[in-house]
Parts: sequence; C-alpha cells; structure tokens
Amino acid sequence: MKLRPEQLAGHLNKGLSPVYLITGDEPLLSEEASDLLRQTLQQQGFTEREVLHVDGSFSWEYLLECANALSLFAEKKIIELRLGSSKLNKKSSEILQQYLSNPAPDNILMIIADKLDGSSKKSAWFKAIDKCGAIVEIWPVETAQLPNWIRQRAAQIELQLDDEAIQLLCDRIEGNLLAAKQELSKLSLLFPNQMVTADAVVDAVSDSSRYDIYGLSDAALQGQSARCCKILQVLRQDGTEPPVVLWALSKELRSLAAIQQAQSSGQSFDAVCQRERIWGKRKPMARQAAQRLKPQQINQALRQCAEVDKIVKGMSNGDAWLLLTSISLTLAGQPLSV
Repeated sequence: MKLRPEQLAGHLNKGLSPVYLITGDEPLLSEEASDLLRQTLQQQGFTEREVLHVDGSFSWEYLLECANALSLFAEKKIIELRLGSSKLNKKSSEILQQYLSNPAPDNILMIIADKLDGSSKKSAWFKAIDKCGAIVEIWPVETAQLPNWIRQRAAQIELQLDDEAIQLLCDRIEGNLLAAKQELSKLSLLFPNQMVTADAVVDAVSDSSRYDIYGLSDAALQGQSARCCKILQVLRQDGTEPPVVLWALSKELRSLAAIQQAQSSGQSFDAVCQRERIWGKRKPMARQAAQRLKPQQINQALRQCAEVDKIVKGMSNGDAWLLLTSISLTLAGQPLSV
C-alpha cells in the first residue's frame, strides 16, 4: 500500500507491515519518516537493528543471511537497507522478491531510497513491496505550499510568526526544509511567547549568518562597499559557488529595476515591495538603493550578471568573481571598471 508521510503514524498505530519503503529526495521529511518508523518499532520490541549499505560491493545474498540469522540479544530485529540512488538489477531484484515472498516474522525490513524513477516504480520488486508492505513516498513541498508548511511547523513548537515573517523565511530557505527547521528552532528560542515579525527574522538571521549571500545583498543595498568585498572574499574561501552569489545579486538588481519602473509610473512603493517580496527593514534599504542608482547602472550590472552566467557555464572566458565584485560594488554605489 502507498502512504503519504502524514498517514504513517496512523498506519503504525493499527499494525505493522513486514516491509517499509521510504523514498524521496527531501532529506528532512525522509529522515523524519524514518525516525518515526524506528521509534515505533523499538517501542514494540524491535530492539536490534542491522544497517546494510547498498554499494558496488554489496552482496544481496547477505540480506537473506541476515534475515535468517538468530539473534543473541533480541527476539525482534530491524533490517535497515539503505538503497540510496542504487538501482536493482535482475539478480538483486530476484533476491529481494525471494525475501518478500516469505518475510521473517520477527524481522521488519526497512528500505530507504532516493527518489525512484518511473522504471523502478514499474519493477517487480516495487510491486512486491506495494503488495505486502507499505511505501511512503516523500514529495518536496511546493513553493505555494511552503508558507502553510512553515506556519504549521511553527505552531508545533508554539512559535508565532506574522505573515511577512513567514514570507521572508520562504524566500531565505528557498525550499531547503532542513534550513527552515533550524531557523524555526532558533526563532523559538530567541522569541518565546511573542509574535515574530519580519524585522526580527532579518535581525536573527544576520546575527548568525554574517557572511552569507543575504549579508552580501544587505551590505550592497546599504552602500557598504568595503563590507561587500570582505563578504565576497569569505564566500569564495568557504567554497561558495559563483551561481549562488549570482542568484542573490541578480535578484536584488531585478527588484530595484522593478521599483524604479513602478515609481516612474506612479505605482505604490509598498505594492511593488509586496510583489517583489521585500519585507521589513529591507524596504527602506531597497528604496534608498533605487534612488541612489541610475537605471543605466542597473542595466549594466544585469548585463554583467548575464556574462557571469556564461562564464560559469563555460560559454565565455573571464573571471566570474571579479565580475561579481563589480556587480556588488555597483549595487553599493561604487562601480568598479572591469
């Protein structure tokens, strides 16, 4: 049977299946489902656990040996098969089906795999698990679902966030749910029993992430050219890839261009900020930068962004970091000739 992650707890309360497959490419949700399964099995007497890592040297026959081996320490055992991105060939598929045809009553087989492709889902071994066990398929949280996901997670730890704070977190984590969990845990410690605003999120993140791409964006908007250079140097030394920095800077440039265009046509500044997802203390920073820069400077910086993109894709020669420095200094109001 197929289960959604939120259905797993209810299923486990009703009874256990001989095999569980947890598959997906969202690490946090996959790990949480695995933890829930392990904890439930341990509570029901499966106190021994053997972990099998499937790699190029793995012998699938050992799965059968492991299932048939008598334990000296416990009557019930979890066999945790970590499949990762490995695919089953004909032999390994047959061995797994052999196990599933007569699973050991005192063992639970727990398979953890990355996202499976279409051919794997049509395979005989997948259908065998679907017939005698449970398949928990983990799907990424879509962008439109992310605000509600954050709101629910915050409620679970009694953290109160206003709408702007939630939107800011959505922008900052960019679908990285593990980062979202860490940020929410930190905010719950910093702001117990109080409503957390977007300004509070900005302050909390900047305190702990002084040299990240968001710190670079903030320094550039505030005209802090020396700090921009320092942050870029640290990012480069820490192994940050140029496309990550490029994404942050080009996003700010496009937002500033949108602000300038909106103001020239008489649109509300607050309305364009909401559309461009600019919240809290970043609004006056963006307003000042839009007033400080000329449209020609922003267009020139965007052309440099396009050149960086070509360089990192191997379509052009040049120094990506030098151009990123030039873009940052342009944003800060002190353009560098390159």
